[in-house]
Parts: sequence; structure tokens; C-alpha cells
Amino acid sequence: MAEKLREGLILGLGNPLLDISAVVDEDFLKKYNLKANDAILADESHKPLYDELIEQYKAEFIAGGAVQNTMRVAQWFLEKPHVATFMGCVGKDKYSKILEEKARSSGLNVKYQYHDTVPTGTCGVLITGKNRSLCANLAAANCFQTSHIHEPANQLLLESAQYYYISGFFLTVSPETIQEVAKHSHKNGKTFMMNLSAPFLCEFFKKPMMDAFPYVDIIFGNETEAEAFSKANDLGTMDRKEIALKMSKMDKVNEKRQRIVIITQGADNVILAKDNTIQEFPATSLPEEKVVDTNGAGDAFVGGFIAQYAQGKSIETCIKCGIWAATVIVQRSGCTYEGKPDFAI
Repeated sequence: MAEKLREGLILGLGNPLLDISAVVDEDFLKKYNLKANDAILADESHKPLYDELIEQYKAEFIAGGAVQNTMRVAQWFLEKPHVATFMGCVGKDKYSKILEEKARSSGLNVKYQYHDTVPTGTCGVLITGKNRSLCANLAAANCFQTSHIHEPANQLLLESAQYYYISGFFLTVSPETIQEVAKHSHKNGKTFMMNLSAPFLCEFFKKPMMDAFPYVDIIFGNETEAEAFSKANDLGTMDRKEIALKMSKMDKVNEKRQRIVIITQGADNVILAKDNTIQEFPATSLPEEKVVDTNGAGDAFVGGFIAQYAQGKSIETCIKCGIWAATVIVQRSGCTYEGKPDFAI
């Protein structure tokens, strides 16, 4: 099936980050006022964290950023180079070279915007037991300009794509770009997908999120993000199935296609709201000793989903592939994989 796919079919926009990943203890989290399974943006108090991870905790470097992870995983399944393209902003430094090298080696077509003075973004991935806390210093990733998608070569990529995926994290960077891509997708009858990405976005970046929401054909999120979304938008329930159903019925510009809502719940069932009905899909149960690192599980889920969706597979198949991908990723350190995927229904 993959051989029928064309280059440039999928376009992802997000924050390219070099993950600095290390196993730490609870005291380290307390020192930097972090929670065991959270995702936040770094402030001044977190700046020393990155050097401390490198110097004292045997940190490893992994090409990261939510959308870049998702696009890499999608490419792994598709097995044909450059079906997916990724755009985001990096610095002109050694870290961006590492990022590009790793991304391209996975078959991803990378079209970074380069910033002359701001360094490449980093993300501290703090692993405590089976949990991971993410602390992102966006740096250059925060400097993405809409002008990048107007460059002739990039405009062609935007226009030739059929499927668009943008993380909620990008709401903090360039809501203007999200609007432009969303409107292009709607005008041309394409598929626009987003991720809630983190609870704080639902609260503190509610306006740009809700400006984009009417254009979203498929929205992904996990249980804590779904609950934060419900609270921020006064949905009046903490029942995740109800939240998913209500999200699917919220205002949508293209009324011909009702929004599809997918909520993951870690080791619990994946919730699907589609066509006014709820379906649940069991996540794969792993023995505790097999779970290495939950970092990137959500990104991998979406990567597996999109890889099948772009091939016209059923939503059920897409979700099962997402679960399969997430199950593989949690058994490894970071959002990494090896060999060929042997997913089968």
C-alpha cells in the first residue's frame, strides 16, 4: 500500500526540540517545581536544569518535539521517504544539525526555518519510574514566522499536502500560521488535525485554541488534557466520554464532516467520538517491567494513526495502529524505534 503514497502528502508544523533525556529522582523534580507527568514551558527558574541534566545525570540526546516525533513515526510505517514534511524553527547551531540529521535519517522531509541569533530549542525529559515530566525551552522554536510557509518551495509543499497536523504547543508560537493552514485546508476540502498537547494550553491559550477549533477535523488529547479542556470551556462534565461527545459537536466551519475526537487514557481504553456515538478501544496491557519510558507515547499514537489515515484505512484500523505504535514506543527510551513495523490487524 505504501508504494501508492506520494511525496508531500502529509505536512506537520510544530516546535523542533532536542530532547535531553535523563532518569532523575523526586528531589530533582521538587527542586525545579515540576510534577511527575506534566508538560510545561520553562521559565527563568528552569534554565540551569538542562546543564545539570547533561553534567550530572548522563543525559542522552534524542530528536524531539511533539509533531516532529509524530511525523517520524508516520514515516516509519509508510516506508517511503518524504511522504511527510515537517516545518519548524531552529537555530544555526550544532543542535539543529543533530536534529536534521536524525529526522532525515528516518525519511522525513525537513524544512526548518533558521534563526540567526537564537539557539535551537531543548526539552528536558525527566524520567521518574514510569513517568516523565517535560520542561521545554522553546528558544528558536518560539521564533517561527508565517513568512516561512510563503516561500515558494514551502508554499508548494503546503498546497500539495492533503493532511495537516499541528500540535497545541504551536498555539504559543504562531497562531497566525495555524489560522492560515486551517483556512487553506478547509477551503480545499482537506483534513486538518490538531492535538490538545498539554492541560495548560486549554486554560492559558484558550483564545487561539478556540479560534482554530472550528477548523479541526480530528482532535487528539489525553485524559488530563480532555478534563482541562472541559473545565476551560464549561462543558459541565468530567466524564471523558461525555467530554469527547461534546467536543465533537462544538461549532465547526465544515458542517458536512462532524469533528472526530480521540482521547487516549494511558493503559486504559482509547475513546473515539464519531458521528454522535462513542466507541472504546482497549489499549495493550504491558507487564510493568516492560514499560521503559512513556515519553513520546502520545506522539507515536498519532503517528501510527496518521500513517493509516493517509492510506484511506478505517478509523478503527487507524486507532489500532496508534495503540500498536504507542505500545512499541513505551518499551524504549524516548520516541525511538528500530527495524520495520510489523503492525497487522
